[in-house]
Amino acid sequence: MKRVYVNEKWCLGCHLCEYYCAFADSDDKDMARALKDVQINPRIKIEKHDDISFAVSCRHCHEPLCVKACITGSLTITDGVITINGDKCVNCYTCILSCPYGAVSPSPDGVVQKCELCVKATGGTPICVKGCPNGAIVYEDRG
Repeated sequence: MKRVYVNEKWCLGCHLCEYYCAFADSDDKDMARALKDVQINPRIKIEKHDDISFAVSCRHCHEPLCVKACITGSLTITDGVITINGDKCVNCYTCILSCPYGAVSPSPDGVVQKCELCVKATGGTPICVKGCPNGAIVYEDRG
């Protein structure tokens, strides 16, 4: 199954992936207009340690601890993609505590959020991959 991978050697730490991720949830065609004066809350986050920058997002694990920890069944796996049903989420955050990668976070309305590979937004290649100016984020199957 294809997943998002990051090559930290190529990551500039520019945060464009975060903006593209936030833009993926908008209905607007213009990113500048959609995100102007908006506090973004992306599902991918840039981390920086010393001189190394890298993007952190859901790895869509084969045996996801977040799905096992979810007490309401709001996290499910469909065709290898872990998705969230916000109507079922009760904001207990056990999925956040159980994710070893720190890829699950609360959204502004309290429901958890994580990368869903832009399945709803693009149906294809995640928008963070398309928007990465240096090609540091890729969407590929590594077996």
